[in-house]
Amino acid sequence: MFMGLGLIFTILLVVGFVYLLNGRGQSRNNLISPPSNNSKSPLDIAQERYARGEIDKEAYEQLRHDLTS
Repeated sequence: MFMGLGLIFTILLVVGFVYLLNGRGQSRNNLISPPSNNSKSPLDIAQERYARGEIDKEAYEQLRHDLTS
């Protein structure tokens, strides 16, 4: 009986140690999304979205028109 408890305690200790090492210096927000790069202009972001296929040509043209006006 005590050997089983010792094994469970050891496993929990190792899992806790790995959890602390893995999460050290990171906040939850950094794990969810990468830090934003604020040096990009809105037009650069629109171009990237168009290149990735997130928006179609009409939406890109409208954004470009709105941003350059």
